[in-house]
Amino acid sequence: MPQPTTAGKLGGASRRIPKCTYVPFDVKTLPEEGGAVAKSGFVGKLGLQPGEVDAAARWLAASGSRAAPDDSALSTLRRFEGEPIPSQLPPPKALAGIPSSSLRAFGQAVVQGRLESLNRLRQPGDSPGTRSLEYATALSHYNNATVGLNIFEMNSTVAPIGWLNLERLEMTPVGIETGELIATIPLAPMEQTAVVHKEWSVTTKEFTSIVTDSLENYSETGVTDNTDLAQSATSQTTHSNQFNINATVSGGYGPVTATVASGFSAQDQNSKSATESVKHAIATTRKASARVRQEHKVTISTTTVTGTSETSTRVLQNPSQTDPMRIDYFSMMRKWHVGLYRYGLRLTYDIGIPEPGATMRKLYAQLDNLKKKIRPFNFPITSVAQITRETYKQFGDQYQIALPLPPNETDTMSVTDNFEAVHDTEVHEIRLDIPPGHIVQLTDNSALLYASLVRPATGEMNFEVAQVPQTTVNQYLLTTFQNAHPTQPLAPGDKGLYYLVPLIFLGGSYGKQYVEYLIGNVPRGSVKVDLILKLTDAGFSEWQQQVWSTLYNAAQNQYYAQQQDYQAQIAALEEQISNVDTLTLRREENEEIMKGVLRWLLGPNFDFMPADIVQLFKTQAESHKFDIDHGAASGGGDGLAITADSWAPVLIFGEMVKFINEAIEWENVLYFLYSYFWDVPPSWDFIRQIKHPDAIRQAFLRAGSARVVLTVRKGWEEAWVNFVEVGGFGETLLPSHPYMTIAQEIHDYDETNYPGIPPANPGGGPLPDDGTAAATECTDKFSTLLPIGPVTFNVKSSAGFQVGYTAIIDSYDKQVDIDGHYQSVQESRTITAIAPDGKHITVDGIGKPHDGSDIPFPIMQAGEKGQLIAEWFEYTPTSGTDIFVTSNLATIA
Repeated sequence: MPQPTTAGKLGGASRRIPKCTYVPFDVKTLPEEGGAVAKSGFVGKLGLQPGEVDAAARWLAASGSRAAPDDSALSTLRRFEGEPIPSQLPPPKALAGIPSSSLRAFGQAVVQGRLESLNRLRQPGDSPGTRSLEYATALSHYNNATVGLNIFEMNSTVAPIGWLNLERLEMTPVGIETGELIATIPLAPMEQTAVVHKEWSVTTKEFTSIVTDSLENYSETGVTDNTDLAQSATSQTTHSNQFNINATVSGGYGPVTATVASGFSAQDQNSKSATESVKHAIATTRKASARVRQEHKVTISTTTVTGTSETSTRVLQNPSQTDPMRIDYFSMMRKWHVGLYRYGLRLTYDIGIPEPGATMRKLYAQLDNLKKKIRPFNFPITSVAQITRETYKQFGDQYQIALPLPPNETDTMSVTDNFEAVHDTEVHEIRLDIPPGHIVQLTDNSALLYASLVRPATGEMNFEVAQVPQTTVNQYLLTTFQNAHPTQPLAPGDKGLYYLVPLIFLGGSYGKQYVEYLIGNVPRGSVKVDLILKLTDAGFSEWQQQVWSTLYNAAQNQYYAQQQDYQAQIAALEEQISNVDTLTLRREENEEIMKGVLRWLLGPNFDFMPADIVQLFKTQAESHKFDIDHGAASGGGDGLAITADSWAPVLIFGEMVKFINEAIEWENVLYFLYSYFWDVPPSWDFIRQIKHPDAIRQAFLRAGSARVVLTVRKGWEEAWVNFVEVGGFGETLLPSHPYMTIAQEIHDYDETNYPGIPPANPGGGPLPDDGTAAATECTDKFSTLLPIGPVTFNVKSSAGFQVGYTAIIDSYDKQVDIDGHYQSVQESRTITAIAPDGKHITVDGIGKPHDGSDIPFPIMQAGEKGQLIAEWFEYTPTSGTDIFVTSNLATIA
């Protein structure tokens, strides 16, 4: 089989991938004193109520606890009871001397006391909707104490001190080599065959033997250029542009490697952190390489496929009459040189913060409340009996609609019939249309007929009322006009007769009724019927039904309008949640982490905007000089008229905030998320159901708490340890305190080189201005018996190398026996000359043997400050194909 070939280095195709390795410090026995900031945050989180300190002390005394706080500590804790203003609280350093075990015991006593109070308020069979305000307050206090105790136990039982190795992967393509065998075609002597060569990307599936990309791999790599590792490398560091990283597992996430705890003195070239970092880096690059390999498929078929433009047919023939031959197809693989560098070491400080995503859940809470309002139409007025004369106005106001007035219990109606010159006998009829739902009252005077008749000049007048005996009619003949008011009263001088006849037969009647009367020989007259009506139960029910129907239609219209509004709000919130780019999501999460860290370090009484200052903004808004909703000057104002006195509340924490922001490298902060059950139990069901298209944001929203690894800025190590352990700026720890010693060691190590790891730039040698690295190979052999002085290497290419910069010679993991000890042969030297032929590099000397006669050894130029702790080669496929013809089968491997 032919030997692989390697082309020259592609200088413009290097990749640089940032990563880091986090190493927690292994402390066998944590100091009981110190930890002032964590203790202050814990006590503040408890929200001690008046009398709780003494109650907790009694509970500890009764239980016989040996870790109970002493009198001095109890006196300090009492100052936290109630709601004191920040200026009245003890400074964090007042808690530094209280043992952590005593504070944990005190916290457990507070939790137990609040639990007992909660149980006393809990009633059998009660539900969340029926519990009292007192119970809800007690439950809130209990949850606050439980969460605060959990966080403090995390902070006080896990060593907060650790370190972060800042690293980077440098991947440089160094050539093209023949890869794996794709297909082979054997030919007998003089045999001729037609070969079809087809090549495609995995967008279609030609045969069942061809495995296409899975959805998971495709989503990780996307559409990748098959000729390099660009997309694969990028997919591993999507969110690590500035080491702004989060991790949800203990082993590592993305470019973060989280190793087991170890002592600081163990960090050398064989340390656990270096080993885990190398393993993680190799797994990263190889996983990427494997995914890219699936992006391109090549098949060789001996059958012709027509109808596809990608198919080419070749006719192959073995020219020998005696020997068989074989034609082999190989893939072309790109060779990458991968170097893992460490360029910095930072002190870290671990803290636990509760509910990192609580603020971000606000939108989800709104969304949940809106979705709960999406329900079937339910009309609350289930019976017309609920509609009464007293309640109908309230219902009308509720649904903002005018309703028909309720009918009166009693009513009246009148019908009049006028006539003139009636000579012959005539029968007249008065039609009575009694309104629906009414009847004529059953009383003597509920139906009365009034008659006003003019006497004729001659003859007898006749007047009779049907269903009323004539004797009865004559009985009600009046001598005076008693309240009878016909529509045509008698004219002056007329002589008339007046009748007022009770129509008893109409009592209780309803609907259409008729009253007939007979008249004769009457010059003119008028007859009127007056009725007193009574509302029936059916009539009132009809009004109720009419009102109910009107209310139902109005409620239904409002329901549909409201449901559409809810749906629109839900769609807007879902769009607001999902339509956010990845970088913005990560920045929002990091801002919430920063806010949670500040609140925990400075205590719950710390306000980002004190109430006094908020009132100042409101005052300016009332005078139209400031737009408080948009945070901008308005009207004739040019900003806030703030004086030193009005801004005084901000200055209480001003120096602390300034110190924390300067001492912490917020761009290098890590955090590990803990599940929902670290949160308040009543919210578990809601938090479990939170969904987000971005997996990292979903984990952040569901987190009950977070372990935050703060990276201390270089040069601030001692000041930071003093701040968190003593709680002040002027106080200092004892020199023997382990955290102070570690801080000094980390500072010293970062100023020098890693122990046992040869530096890339000894003595702070120059680096290329553009930060680019260069790499090549050498096949020479050098021993250590060379004379002192410059040494020239015969290399494949010196392109990219520059005189005066540092060259890293040979592999990190190659070791030889030097003076009876196996040592790495890798070393770094200063480049003194570059030959014009592009094939020779001269350095100022060598101190170790280098042998490239069998396997060429690499020479690299450091592109950035750092220590090379590992290097290896990776291979990725290209779209090229090699063809080899072998006629002597006996030599085929």
